[in-house]
Amino acid sequence: MRKIAAIAVVAVLMFTFAVYAAMNLPPSPSPILKDNYRIIFFHLPSAIGSFFAFTVTMAASIMYLIRRDYRYDLIAKNFAVAGFYLITAALISGSIWANVAWGSFWNWDPRETAVLITWFVYAAYHALRQSIDAPDDRARISAIYSIFAYVTIPFSYFSSQIFFSLHPKVESISLEIGMPLGIAITSFILLVVAYAAINYRLDRFEEVILNE
Repeated sequence: MRKIAAIAVVAVLMFTFAVYAAMNLPPSPSPILKDNYRIIFFHLPSAIGSFFAFTVTMAASIMYLIRRDYRYDLIAKNFAVAGFYLITAALISGSIWANVAWGSFWNWDPRETAVLITWFVYAAYHALRQSIDAPDDRARISAIYSIFAYVTIPFSYFSSQIFFSLHPKVESISLEIGMPLGIAITSFILLVVAYAAINYRLDRFEEVILNE
């Protein structure tokens, strides 16, 4: 547990530094964006963090189907929860940015729509888990579902390249912006790991209590 706590503390410190560095960057030359572009230091880490979490969910689901070890089911579940929180944050922060840049909170842009589909797909994953009482069936069906659900992740990522999209396409980025952005992304990934690890241990502890 100390290692997990250390990871969480490091992640918080890294994100604090990233925010400090971002706030000291000059305003955007765009008269529309000005200081509002700084939301990218929260929006992009949230999106990438959610993709990372759902990738672990898919990998753990495959491992469960291969080994039938409930530990993998718990890993899949807890990373899916973390991913769902982050993709919700990405949707909200993206809508705030869209209102500034495009004049509306929602524009049915391909990237917005694809991420919304992903949100509903993983909301259904959690609803599915809650609806099945038998542990074996819940773990097996959830694992199969999450593998198919993962299709929405590359679709969300490539949607702005497949279809015409207002979503900005970043081909290059300066070190001044890239460094704090990279630190923020890393901090969110570490927070996902810490969150999932803590809840995994709580789930295991609950199993021990129930089996006594």
